[in-house]
Amino acid sequence: MKRQLTALLLCLPLLLSACGVPAGTAAPGLPPAQEESAVPVPAAFEDPPVPGDPPPPEPTVATLAVCGDAMSHMPVTNDAWNGERYDYARIMSAAKPYVEAADYAVVNLETTLSGGPPYSGYPAFNSPDDLAHDLKALGFDLCLTANNHSLDRGFSGLSRTLDTLDKAGLAHVGSSRTQEEYNSRRIAVAGVGGISVAFLGYTYGTNGIPLPKKHPYALNVFHTDYLTTLSKPDWDRLAADLEAAQAMETDLVAVMIHWGLEYQTKQNQHQEELAAFLFDHGADLILGGHSHVPQPMELRTLPGGGQGFVCYSLGNFISSQTKPNTDTTAVLTLTLTRDNETGETQVTDYAYVPMYMLHRAAGASPRFELVDIHAALDSSETGEALRQKLNTALETCHAVFGAERAGHQ
Repeated sequence: MKRQLTALLLCLPLLLSACGVPAGTAAPGLPPAQEESAVPVPAAFEDPPVPGDPPPPEPTVATLAVCGDAMSHMPVTNDAWNGERYDYARIMSAAKPYVEAADYAVVNLETTLSGGPPYSGYPAFNSPDDLAHDLKALGFDLCLTANNHSLDRGFSGLSRTLDTLDKAGLAHVGSSRTQEEYNSRRIAVAGVGGISVAFLGYTYGTNGIPLPKKHPYALNVFHTDYLTTLSKPDWDRLAADLEAAQAMETDLVAVMIHWGLEYQTKQNQHQEELAAFLFDHGADLILGGHSHVPQPMELRTLPGGGQGFVCYSLGNFISSQTKPNTDTTAVLTLTLTRDNETGETQVTDYAYVPMYMLHRAAGASPRFELVDIHAALDSSETGEALRQKLNTALETCHAVFGAERAGHQ
């Protein structure tokens, strides 16, 4: 029966032609002829699908936490003593959730760890080793050790400070114990959540203390007139160091720098000129300190394209200073993003958490305590007097740092 049906179908065009319908023309009531390519092909005979372009790789996103000047004036040192050790954790624990959450965290260690007791505060700092260990436990990874107090206890104090940081597991940048260390480690390279960052560290001066003649490499000072007018940056040194950092081919270059005028909530022209030079010569991040009070921060379009960031100062992280705004600070978190198609890495966002250094009356424990301003304002246990101080500090943060870009957590 199948053969008969097949023969009939093969003869159908001839029959239609014989009936006066031209070949290739559809008979009335029949569909028009279709091209051979439009005839469905059984799936078994289809070509395998050609895969499309692979999706672009996801960007790498990391976070860098930054805090201001970690100082231990004697009132803070005495308050840290708990009968067994110097416990700084209870003084600065409010910052821990934000520091610990970041992929990497940095702070300015503005004291020496020269051995003791006895210990001392201003004008020649020497703090307990417990400070280093508690900074590490809080979540910090790297300390700037170039500041105007780095030589408070001479070269031996500088060297012991670095020894103590090594024991605590904290990286450091800005000072060196040997020429070899300076040659090989004056640029600290860190992995920040999959993004490589080269850190450089500098100070404007030493409070009039000369660099040791036998150890000129000990401290990275960026002024050639650091003992006098503090007005002549060592442009050649800065440019050479930035060139060396770029040669390491890290994703970003960060400069941690001690500069500016104390107690001024706005950067000066000297800082702006230095920042422009650093950006022009390859810096992507500039993280400043020394003023002991907040100074502005901003995203910056870089000369070669992309986006960088400058923070002129975060003020004090911990201290017992009482001048206006020396009790106001923040934990800054920078978002770093690498485009894994182009390889370009930049600062794509930032946020900060306002903090306040609470000074309680003598005899309280702890007497000094870093406070998360928003958390304290949200608490029903915060008294009216403290609430007023916190609101004032919050207004200062907003006026100097700008609006909180991500809201408080």
